[in-house]
Amino acid sequence: MGQKTEETDRLLRALKRRDPILSRVIRQVGEYGLKPRGRGFEVLVQSIISQQISTSAAQTIQHRLRDLVPGKRLSPEALASLTDEQLRGVGVSPQKLSYVRDLTRCALERVIDFRRIARGDDETSIAELVQVRGIGRWTAQMYLMFSLGRPDVFAVDDLGLRNAMQRLYGIAADAKPVVYEQQAELWRPARSIASWYLWRSLEISAE
Repeated sequence: MGQKTEETDRLLRALKRRDPILSRVIRQVGEYGLKPRGRGFEVLVQSIISQQISTSAAQTIQHRLRDLVPGKRLSPEALASLTDEQLRGVGVSPQKLSYVRDLTRCALERVIDFRRIARGDDETSIAELVQVRGIGRWTAQMYLMFSLGRPDVFAVDDLGLRNAMQRLYGIAADAKPVVYEQQAELWRPARSIASWYLWRSLEISAE
């Protein structure tokens, strides 16, 4: 799902027809800008590092980590060559260190296979990814959206999406996940695109 494709344009037109609220958000935000990123292992390392810390802090750790490996490319082999002291030295917490080590092991031993994940359907791919310690359903869904460009992923546990839907659709803060999922049914088969615009709507409201 690229930034400018006929399929994306078709899905955007359908979203605007079905949902007047989202249509207004799309007009306010402008051009769709989710650009899928390759290098699956690298994306997952970044996802683990980013958990529960600010974006700027995560970026600092990632830059320092890249500086430790040849060509600044995070591969399973490169991560396996680093010591625990090196990883802690760039700011990787003990818990995340254990997650990164398990991800590296799973990649090297082919417990997870990024080509297989890319070929599988969403639920099969998620099931393979969550075998890694520190990768839950939300992280796996973010991988499908941001690395593989899957067009119809809805991460019901994402706080940003919930906040946007509460503000735009009047959903109660204590509503059960099924309420959000029912609203998101309106956006099939483009829930990833809808989600991207909902995240951007929060940035607009904060301005």
